Amino acid sequence: MESLKYHRILLKLSGEALASSSGFGIDPQRANDIAGRVREVRELGVDVAIVIGAGNLWRGRVGLEVGMDRATADYMGMLATVMNALALMDALESQGVVTRVQSAIEMRAVAEPYIRRRAIRHLEKGRVVIFGGGTGNPYFSTDTAAALRAMEIDANVLIKATKVDGVYDSDPKINPDAVRFEHLSYIETLNRRLAVMDSTAVSLCMENKLPILVLNLWDPDALRRVLLGESVGTLVTA
Repeated sequence: MESLKYHRILLKLSGEALASSSGFGIDPQRANDIAGRVREVRELGVDVAIVIGAGNLWRGRVGLEVGMDRATADYMGMLATVMNALALMDALESQGVVTRVQSAIEMRAVAEPYIRRRAIRHLEKGRVVIFGGGTGNPYFSTDTAAALRAMEIDANVLIKATKVDGVYDSDPKINPDAVRFEHLSYIETLNRRLAVMDSTAVSLCMENKLPILVLNLWDPDALRRVLLGESVGTLVTA
């Protein structure tokens, strides 16, 4: 077996990772593509847990703009993350990857309730665990849920999967001279308001010394390379 740098990871996906070309909905082919990346990682012997957002199905700020109650908008988003989790579970199991969905909001007909020790046991048995329902509380993002779950399951790293190959000092789609960082400190990330994760998630990782790695999920080799110790994307540490 190849030498691994990380043995247990929490993969944070945006809801848009599952979206069609319009940016909304669930595209089964995109789900299958992600499942293929995760399957390759599992075959290396890495424990994989996943938190996925819901931006492809519901954006809370849309509701807020028309006067919706913030807590209601957030609960709708949490429910949407479970839909995404089920879609990804189906794609993974179609490729032979045994998967469990756990939800912070109880819905026993479709998902297990989130129980930390059970989640860890699933990982020890080689199953992929997808955490839906955010933290189960309004006012917290799925970034924060990812940081929280990563620490609860003793992950070695929180991997933020994006469409770009790291963190830049400005938007590389707008500024062709944007500079990519290979390494950042938590404090620098917060002070410069860099779009890594929200400030609550970054602060939580900083307090618990959990590394954050930002990489391009659509680079077919990026995830494998970083797990084998290569320098890929942007690493945020102390």
